[in-house]
Amino acid sequence: MKYLITSALPYANGPIHFGHIAGVYLPADIFTRHKKLKGERAIHISGSDEHGVAIMQNAQKAKKSYQEYVNEWHKTHKDLFDKYEIKFDFFGQTSAPYHKEETLKWFHDLLGKGLIEKKAEKQLQCQDCHNMLPDRFVEGECYECHYPEARGDECPNCGTWIDPLKLINPVCKFCGSKNVHAVDSYQWYLMLSKMHEKFQKWFETRKPVWRKNVVPFVESLTKDNLVDRAITRDLDWGIDVPLAEAKGKKIYVWFDAPIGYVSNTAQFLKESGSKEDHIKDWWGSDDVKIINFIGKDNIIFHSIIFPVMCLGTGFVNPVSDLPANQYVNLEGKQFSKSKGWYVDADEAITQFGSDALRFYLTSLIPETSDSSFTWKGMELKINSELANNIGNFINRAMKFSAKNWPEGMKANKFDAFFSEHLSSVKDFIKEYHELLDSYQIKKGQEHIMGLGAKVNQFITERAPWTEFKTDQEKAAETIAISTAYVLIIGTFFAPYLPQLSKSILSYFGLTAESELVTKIYQGDLDAMKAFFANDFKLQVDPQGLVPKIDPKIIEELDLKLKEKGASL
Repeated sequence: MKYLITSALPYANGPIHFGHIAGVYLPADIFTRHKKLKGERAIHISGSDEHGVAIMQNAQKAKKSYQEYVNEWHKTHKDLFDKYEIKFDFFGQTSAPYHKEETLKWFHDLLGKGLIEKKAEKQLQCQDCHNMLPDRFVEGECYECHYPEARGDECPNCGTWIDPLKLINPVCKFCGSKNVHAVDSYQWYLMLSKMHEKFQKWFETRKPVWRKNVVPFVESLTKDNLVDRAITRDLDWGIDVPLAEAKGKKIYVWFDAPIGYVSNTAQFLKESGSKEDHIKDWWGSDDVKIINFIGKDNIIFHSIIFPVMCLGTGFVNPVSDLPANQYVNLEGKQFSKSKGWYVDADEAITQFGSDALRFYLTSLIPETSDSSFTWKGMELKINSELANNIGNFINRAMKFSAKNWPEGMKANKFDAFFSEHLSSVKDFIKEYHELLDSYQIKKGQEHIMGLGAKVNQFITERAPWTEFKTDQEKAAETIAISTAYVLIIGTFFAPYLPQLSKSILSYFGLTAESELVTKIYQGDLDAMKAFFANDFKLQVDPQGLVPKIDPKIIEELDLKLKEKGASL
């Protein structure tokens, strides 16, 4: 089995915040690293989503061309992902020519099958500035939850896919006028209604597999029918509708963006020099599991729209698994780039480093319910758990080893680990794999921390610094057992905290790519036994690996955030 892992294309229109990282990109990265360490073939595909109304609005405000604007955000996002150690096999752009070519294939195929049709429709128009108001060019009160700032495409509060004609008290986003009325127009529609039966048959196969928060939501929207949706807009940025009668109209972003997963896969194989075909060997292969990591605001597109497009064209297999997460909030309120209610992820990574932020954000992954980022919560997690548990254990064990056995530890001192601890380690690895294979990323980290707490207690109770005074052989055995656990922890932190794992594994002269590390990760403890069958000597001098966070810095950041919240 191969794994084609995608994470939602970030919109090239503003900064990536912690909600995005913890909700989508970090779990996708950890899962991909996990699969690769297990020796399985996996690729992680994403890229910038670069069309749509919001990009047009903000590029105009910035007095930049649309292409220049999206290119800048594409680079900014990729640079940030690199700082957070979030790796992609390919991170493309939907404004690229290769993506346009792929999108038009899908459009022509669906059109030829009668699954795209031209329809007359009503569309909102501002009667003062005379602009048509598709999607985010109009805002108003949500007719479902009555959130006052619902957009013309989606309500950010309840997630409803908005019919702009139903918005209560609509407001033009061009000029701020409330003199907005519906006028006659026409667009091309994706005829989802024609695919209802075929979709339902396919969806039945997904119900036992998908998360419980996803299935009822999809069922409520699709049980009785599927609603046709317009896939074109009257815009001047995007992929031209390839029809003579559609001059001036563009294929809209929600249709072309998910095709980006396919076009980016094709471009990845091309640029990497692979002889594989992106359809035959990946998207269309029954030996490939397609996994979309998304936030709950993207469930509609990935569970309904894109699967219908896949089933309609027959070009690719629809998604296998859809680990959709809930929202990560900021101090209990939704992150909002437009309102300035977010933490600068770039400043944070510069200040605290990738280990601290990846660890805390992983603890916030909202797999079953919303979670909330707080500075105080981060301080507590790092100082009380990562530093006091993992950092303290490794520091005590390795420094004591270096001080008292500078020439190395005799091989026979590791016998006790393999005779007394092997069974529990095997159980640990088995459960760890089960958690990550089922997308329980947060619990996987908690599982490692549970092991850390156990071995930290072990070294505290055995107290080798006391043993050494009366029984050096016993103290050596304690440190040998601890050393073996340090290697285990360094190995299993590799998907989660790459930098910390790298530092830990350097004590053994290893990296995450070392054959021994991959064997241990896969549960081959005989390889580990063979490694310690020779006298063991630390390869680098031990040092503190997990610095504690200064509470004063947290107090300053917390105060600044509360002041920002009070001004909203």
